[in-house]
Amino acid sequence: MGMMKKVIVLAAFAMAAVPLMAQVKYAVSGTYDGSGKKIYLIDLLTDKAIDSTVVANGKFSFSGTADKDALMAVKAADRKWTIEFFNDGTPVSINVNDSTLKGSPLNERLTKLEIEQDMPKRIFYAKSVKMTDEERLAHQDELIDEMNKMFDEQTAFANKVFKEERHSLIPVAFCGLYFLDNGVEAYDELVRQQVMFASHPYLKKTRDDVEELLKPEDSQKTAFIGQQFTDMEMADPEGKTHKISELVGEGHWVLVDFWASWCGPCRAEMPNVLEAYNKFHDKGFEVIGVSFDEKKEAWVKAIDQLKMPWLQISDLKGFNCAAAPIYKIDGIPDNILIDPQGKIIDRALRGKALHNRLQKIFE
Repeated sequence: MGMMKKVIVLAAFAMAAVPLMAQVKYAVSGTYDGSGKKIYLIDLLTDKAIDSTVVANGKFSFSGTADKDALMAVKAADRKWTIEFFNDGTPVSINVNDSTLKGSPLNERLTKLEIEQDMPKRIFYAKSVKMTDEERLAHQDELIDEMNKMFDEQTAFANKVFKEERHSLIPVAFCGLYFLDNGVEAYDELVRQQVMFASHPYLKKTRDDVEELLKPEDSQKTAFIGQQFTDMEMADPEGKTHKISELVGEGHWVLVDFWASWCGPCRAEMPNVLEAYNKFHDKGFEVIGVSFDEKKEAWVKAIDQLKMPWLQISDLKGFNCAAAPIYKIDGIPDNILIDPQGKIIDRALRGKALHNRLQKIFE
């Protein structure tokens, strides 16, 4: 068989092996007080509107076909929230005013859980939108605390959904926060365990989006790896000055963790760092927290809230701090891992990547 013929035959087999997604009809009807406003029907896999209409006499509707169990959403042009549903063949009726939905038991359950998860966010935004710029500035610390608490609550809720709704498609709609909290490696584990929703395309798409979001710029990811660390001096919360060099050497592997109390992703990552610290500290793993805070009270409060037992230092200058130019830090969270000889051996280790790296070092 000639080479060209082989290629054609192999291509034919490959195409035959690709499953075609079944198409299912959708029928979406709804009500909204915003007559004359535009309503969009969105395919969340592509994150694009596949149809739109204008509300007439408080009502709107869509019909057509889409992939079976595709995750879709309805959104009014003048509202922040979307109402999501799976295209399972059962018509849905949506009230955009209160984000409720009537349809299959699956979609009604999804709506109930999403409203429950979104409630802290809705309360927060309802409060902040009524404030003037001057009021927001005066209550900045309070708002940051509320926002971080809201993020933590929503993340915990997503983890709960993945645990309790394991035998339905519902976790697919909550996978963004789940992968942010558990790392993109959690996707591989779901596939390995063959959970019933593991093959849903939105799950894989979100896993890739989160990986891209968490991936540092190439220059940041590799910057300073293989070089000797540069020492710096800052004060701890009691005002006593410390240097990184105090912990480097004598068999210690030191993670210099750049973070801030106002940084939601930093706070979300901290339980992971704490877990690694507790697991490997007795073997020689140390952590130094370098805060990009500007207000001491918020910094100290976060240290207590997040229960970080390691040394914390800061010059309380935000991104004008001494660490930023030394290690070219233009975003947090970030970190560098220093070996006992003072060489930087890795950077930007988060989630399971931190544990995997330490596992190789100590075990």
